[in-house]
Amino acid sequence: MSFSVQFKTRWADFDANIHMRHTAYNDYAAELRLRFFKEHTITVQDFTKENVGPILFEENTKFLREIHMGEDITVNLKVTGLSSKGERWKIQHEVFNEAGKLSAIITVYGAWLDLVKRKLTVPPAKFQEIFNEVEKTADFKEIVLNKELVSDK
Repeated sequence: MSFSVQFKTRWADFDANIHMRHTAYNDYAAELRLRFFKEHTITVQDFTKENVGPILFEENTKFLREIHMGEDITVNLKVTGLSSKGERWKIQHEVFNEAGKLSAIITVYGAWLDLVKRKLTVPPAKFQEIFNEVEKTADFKEIVLNKELVSDK
């Protein structure tokens, strides 16, 4: 299943060069991830109830084409990697300009954090399922964990 959202850009997203500032791309990717969870009936309240939340280790943005002031964008989400129990994940966002041209690729590597123990953990089954169902990239790979990195849950 594919997931994408069209966003109306804001004046605050642009810099003095009249193109989208670099951090705005990542802001839209983060907003998309929250909408992705909400679309799959996982809310901020569910994170609190389950005492678990996403944590990012790495976020990398490759800029391919400018997005100019006043252009709307479309951002998608695909999974590029997932560990066997969903503890770790890699997501790719593609950002398209108003003409549908690929403008940036954002790669995010993250995990689930137990909000009480403040340690990495295996997510609830409901959280695991949505990453298993979403579209995978052509180069999708299973993330193999070292034993010392796995939570002692």
